[in-house]
Amino acid sequence: MKTKNQEGFRLRARLRALYHGASPTAVTFRYAIIIVDLLIIAFFIAAPAMRDHGLTYYVLDYAVAAFLALDMAARAIAHGDLKAWLKKPIVWVDLFVLATLLFPAWLLNLGFLRVVRLWTLVHSEFFWRTVGQRYDNTRVEEIAKAAASLLTFVFVITGFVYSSFAGRHDGVAGYVDALYFTVTSLTTTGYGDVTLPGVWGKLLSIATMLGGVSLFIGLIQSILRPHKVIHPCPDCGLRRHDPDAVHCKACGKLLNIPDDGV
Repeated sequence: MKTKNQEGFRLRARLRALYHGASPTAVTFRYAIIIVDLLIIAFFIAAPAMRDHGLTYYVLDYAVAAFLALDMAARAIAHGDLKAWLKKPIVWVDLFVLATLLFPAWLLNLGFLRVVRLWTLVHSEFFWRTVGQRYDNTRVEEIAKAAASLLTFVFVITGFVYSSFAGRHDGVAGYVDALYFTVTSLTTTGYGDVTLPGVWGKLLSIATMLGGVSLFIGLIQSILRPHKVIHPCPDCGLRRHDPDAVHCKACGKLLNIPDDGV
């Protein structure tokens, strides 16, 4: 007869194999989770425009909350050490997102922060342990992370502008106006047809310009930067080298970079 401990160990072993394994079944499972996560992020982006749908919006909201809660519970069990798992910043971001889903009436004005899940997903080991099997884990990873950071910034600012100014200021009548303001500020185009009132509006505009331009430049740099491979030097520890490097450019140590790392 199986004890509860034996059943718990079996469940943990199965979840660990799915979330951390390299078998075709595990990879397919993780791809399915990533696809659902991307659909959830799309829901988060569209959520401000769906709030007027009443029951439909809340049904989707709680369905997403149920999926996220199950996924987080499964990840915690697969990890094994709950205390170590809770120390990860990404976990606390997901817990906050879950709280906004479970209590939408109280945390409605903070709902725009749900989009941060896009950043946590693309910056997670879970994502690159899966996607990295098909794509180069240096150049593509850097570009994807930079693009995710920029998109997250755009939609977080858009959500904040919409929740703070829509219906209270004539220049921001809806979500598209908030997105339009964010993009024109980020690109420093500044047409002037949509502006935010008061001191806080000006400060938000400045923050959007500075933050957006920095992230946009970071994305361009990641695209144009010469390709490097990650191969730590055994002597000095320098991690990034040219694909055809024979010696470490920092200490001169002879390297042996595998061809499949290029």
